[in-house]
Amino acid sequence: MIEARDFIEAARLRGFAWYAGVPCSYLTPFINYVLQDASLHYLSMANEGDAVALIAGVALGGAAGARPRRGVAMMQNSGLGNAVSPLTSLTWIFRLPQLLIITWRGQPGEPDEPQHALMGPITPTLLDTMQIPWELFPTQPDAIAAALDRAIAHMDLTGRPYALLMQKGSVAAYPLKAGAGLAGTHAPGRIAATPAPLPALRRGATPRPSRQQALRLVVARTPSAATAVLASTGFCGRELYAIEDRPNQLYMVGSMGCVGALALGLALARPDLRVVALDGDGAALMRMGTFATVGAYGPPNLQHLLLDNHAHDSTGGQATVSAQLSFAQVAAACGYASALEASELTPIAEWLDAPPLAGARFASLLTRTGAPQDLPRPAITPVEVKQRLMQHFGASADTP
Repeated sequence: MIEARDFIEAARLRGFAWYAGVPCSYLTPFINYVLQDASLHYLSMANEGDAVALIAGVALGGAAGARPRRGVAMMQNSGLGNAVSPLTSLTWIFRLPQLLIITWRGQPGEPDEPQHALMGPITPTLLDTMQIPWELFPTQPDAIAAALDRAIAHMDLTGRPYALLMQKGSVAAYPLKAGAGLAGTHAPGRIAATPAPLPALRRGATPRPSRQQALRLVVARTPSAATAVLASTGFCGRELYAIEDRPNQLYMVGSMGCVGALALGLALARPDLRVVALDGDGAALMRMGTFATVGAYGPPNLQHLLLDNHAHDSTGGQATVSAQLSFAQVAAACGYASALEASELTPIAEWLDAPPLAGARFASLLTRTGAPQDLPRPAITPVEVKQRLMQHFGASADTP
């Protein structure tokens, strides 16, 4: 058994300062320790996949000067299934490295709850299937440095995650002092002017702008010098690429629903940048817990723009359920510094140009379905997109 201090301080020396995850009793000592150190960052995530996406955003920020900027996604193995999508179609595809600490509940030979009866035995095989190298979490202080160095060597060589599988009793208890808790959050006031739902617009009575018109507006109002634009998977990223392929843009090709968490990680790691996350209604519905996370932790340099056409446009136009809700009201209730719902481009232009507030800002634009004929897919690979963006913003992009 080790102390939380043993591992976290050794990790700090190697650039690990960002931690995100969903708690497990095995992880409690780590979480308590990080929460009580102002120079470390712990973010409580709505699900394990969002933790992976957020730490991927931290990695996208590159090094802080000569010091590497590294992060840890922590989870119980029962939640590993929630992380499969970003682990296979975000971190693997874009080569965004991170350390995974996964608790091994239901380990063969260890009595545990019924819900771990299947995931426990298959956890190592699942990691192997996802091509994530792993080893047992170190339980002796003198084994910590070597384990971290093996993880870093793999991460630096491949740009992909490395996992430590934590067994029961690996880390001694560490108390949480009174008053410590959700560290690093801001406390934005709820915006009183958040619009009510617009039933007439949702029935299509008013002509809506196209997604292409909205994206052209975004390009015009996001100067590339200091603004990163991250586009959700599907037609959103493809249309943005077709309009103008710029070095400050990233086009997600999978990990549906993760653009908000990815953008949050980048915005927190790089407060010198303005970060604009372009989302879609289908993607946002898939991971609505992200709204609460961004509402709690979102910094002033983050803008979240959702293009809502009530459809999964890139798969044939199947309807989503977004016509039944107001994303702006959801964002306001979750603590965004401001939330706007619009059906025209002018309010969005003003929102994009407005000065920062106390926290992240949200806007939802009602758009019509449809895309240009023969819409191209990016000719540039995801790794090239990542490397170009990182180099554009002066960050190291040495990973393959």
